[in-house]
Amino acid sequence: MKNLMPAAMAAVSVAAIPALSHAQVTPEYYGSAGYGTTRADGADLGAIQGRLGARLTPHFGVEGEVGVGVSDDKTYAAGAPVNVELKHQAAAYAVGFLPVTPRIDLLARAGYGTTKLKASAGGVSASDSQDSWNYGVGAQYRLDDRNGLRADWTKSEYTNSKADADTLAVSYVRKF
Repeated sequence: MKNLMPAAMAAVSVAAIPALSHAQVTPEYYGSAGYGTTRADGADLGAIQGRLGARLTPHFGVEGEVGVGVSDDKTYAAGAPVNVELKHQAAAYAVGFLPVTPRIDLLARAGYGTTKLKASAGGVSASDSQDSWNYGVGAQYRLDDRNGLRADWTKSEYTNSKADADTLAVSYVRKF
């Protein structure tokens, strides 16, 4: 899976090359709100996510993302049940856009983030924050000039462990 990181970075870089030669006069700012489900260490966790971004050119932008856990899961360690809870996530990304039609864009993004998880079993709990390199792909559909829908997949590869996580997200996007 770590082999995908260079490919995602290359996709964002390739998208940035035409972006630099076709600069827009005014950046396009957007925000989104949605739901993401994350599979981490055998647990399926849910989060409400929010993003703020700037599409600096037709092919390149940046965005920040935050998520707050709303759905916990139970997994097992050494045969004992362990409740796993996503406390929060935050990340910053470079985003490459590929317009397919006037209403549909494919996107690739790469960035850096942090995730805080809490695990509890038998009345004992512990929480830990992990930093990660993140990359992913997705698509968005513009319903009109200001509103749209977006679906994406993001892989988080944690820097201090061999663990990773996959997040699938669906969101409503609003251009400001």
